[in-house]
Amino acid sequence: MIGRIAGTLIEKNPPQIMVDCQGVGYEIDVPMSTFYNLPALGEKVALLTHLAIREDAHVLFGFGAAEERATFRQLIKISGVGARTALSILSGMSVADLAQAITLQEAGRLTRVPGIGKKTAERLLLELKGKLGADLGAAGAAAIAGDHSSDILNALLALGYSDKEALAALKLVPAGSGVSDGIKAALKALSKS
Repeated sequence: MIGRIAGTLIEKNPPQIMVDCQGVGYEIDVPMSTFYNLPALGEKVALLTHLAIREDAHVLFGFGAAEERATFRQLIKISGVGARTALSILSGMSVADLAQAITLQEAGRLTRVPGIGKKTAERLLLELKGKLGADLGAAGAAAIAGDHSSDILNALLALGYSDKEALAALKLVPAGSGVSDGIKAALKALSKS
């Protein structure tokens, strides 16, 4: 298993890059979150990797952070979710956003990712519950301790706020707030920013 690649970045063609390691060029598929954080061509780069061996190909996937690779590995364990779909999920949302969606059991946020339909989203929520949300979403879970946080978050999303804005506002809602009081507090926080 190839667990890490370090070398010179010589090609960038999303979602694939090429890294030269001692004269050998490795083609590596990366999620867009990793792609956006890559250095310029000719610069040194180090990525954590996952080697997927299929009947017709050996494909190397690279990640800028350990939690991205761990999440990728959790995703590909799910029936019906292949490496390309897992890469698409990680390109469409951050690990924290995915953990938040799992914790709150929000299929709607997952279906916004290209290639993820309602059934796949529901399967992801079911199979990752207690795994991804509990491990990687601990900070997010603490922020949504209130019983009505999911309703408040959905209301903010329905009003047109982005996931990022809604989650930031949700963190400022006092724990134990009712739905209407929570929405008012979140809107008040959003109006100040």
